[in-house]
Amino acid sequence: MAGNSTVTTGQTVSPRPKSGKVSVRNVTKIYDPEGANVVALEGFSMDMDAGDFVAIVGPSGCGKSTLMNILAGFDTLSSGEIYLDGEVLAAPGTKPTPGADRVVVFQQGALFPWMTVLENVTYGLLRQRKMGKAQAKAKGMEFLERSGNLGRIANSYPAQLSSGMQRRVEIIRALINDPKILLLDEPFRAMDTVNKNRMHQHLLKIFQDNRKTIIFITHDLEEALFLADRVIVMTTRPGTLKLDIAVDLPRPRDQSIMASAAYIALKQQAVSAVREEAKRAFERGEREMA
Repeated sequence: MAGNSTVTTGQTVSPRPKSGKVSVRNVTKIYDPEGANVVALEGFSMDMDAGDFVAIVGPSGCGKSTLMNILAGFDTLSSGEIYLDGEVLAAPGTKPTPGADRVVVFQQGALFPWMTVLENVTYGLLRQRKMGKAQAKAKGMEFLERSGNLGRIANSYPAQLSSGMQRRVEIIRALINDPKILLLDEPFRAMDTVNKNRMHQHLLKIFQDNRKTIIFITHDLEEALFLADRVIVMTTRPGTLKLDIAVDLPRPRDQSIMASAAYIALKQQAVSAVREEAKRAFERGEREMA
């Protein structure tokens, strides 16, 4: 299911973790069932091995963020089940429960503006009482240095950083708490092309060094194919699985891989499916407005 982990340079991606296996089984989500009866997801299923990097694409309103909110424990589902390492994570009638085993990085950003970078990064460790202040500070500095020599900004405040740098800090803050799943909700959407490309390389390096199960929501098909082991294409609302593409490209990756015949073939495979659903969403929107 995952792409190759070894390239000709001899570099390898970190071994797969032992935990972080996800199974989404026939999930349906209906908002306001007694009123507007909006079906956001309908019979959606997918499975992920621990350490998989899966990107989910689809038209606006197809249920991508709804699925992420259910996985994160922010919302309920109407039918179906979600399992994490064989244990029920979400099912009808169960209370949605966020947990430290699932961490979300949002598009809008969520760093505490009154805290320094180091204080933000170590916040979860101290809040969960995983270690003392001195130990947390040392681990925070280790993670910052290991992620592109960011120790130099440890005492800076979020407002002093670029949006890309803030996003790198958020991802580090998530990883330092050792979650089973990292949920990324269009984290690079507002960035220009140059900064987005830089962030792609940073994220790939982080994935290489800290293998985690990653679910990445995006509207950008090229981004999805470049980053992920698999790309899930969702239908327009009600969202369900349309296409599951195995991205069998070697890791580590750089931008040159996007000119390869293998990448171009994958893109051609995905484009028609994405365009078909975008057209359906547009036509349905016109009818709904009429």
